[in-house]
Amino acid sequence: MAIARVVTFEGVSADRMRELKEGMESGEPPEGMPKSELIVLHDPEAERSTAIVIFDSEEDYQRGHEILDSMPSENTPGKRTSVTKHDVAIRMTG
Repeated sequence: MAIARVVTFEGVSADRMRELKEGMESGEPPEGMPKSELIVLHDPEAERSTAIVIFDSEEDYQRGHEILDSMPSENTPGKRTSVTKHDVAIRMTG
């Protein structure tokens, strides 16, 4: 079963989100990061963001969580307000 790491952030401006998107599109994932899927939701009016990283296994989740948790704050969208772990119960693409 896939596992999701869901992180919420405050203080995420539209400019900051643009910077992150450009950096991610032109860069590489962090060293050692297991294969994963990333979805980032952004509410520019409230300056809040939610990042969802989906891993294929518990082992990948643990490795990815350690890598992401140790990232410097300048590499994150804003001030981290929560980190939670979820089983991916339903996953569909159209």
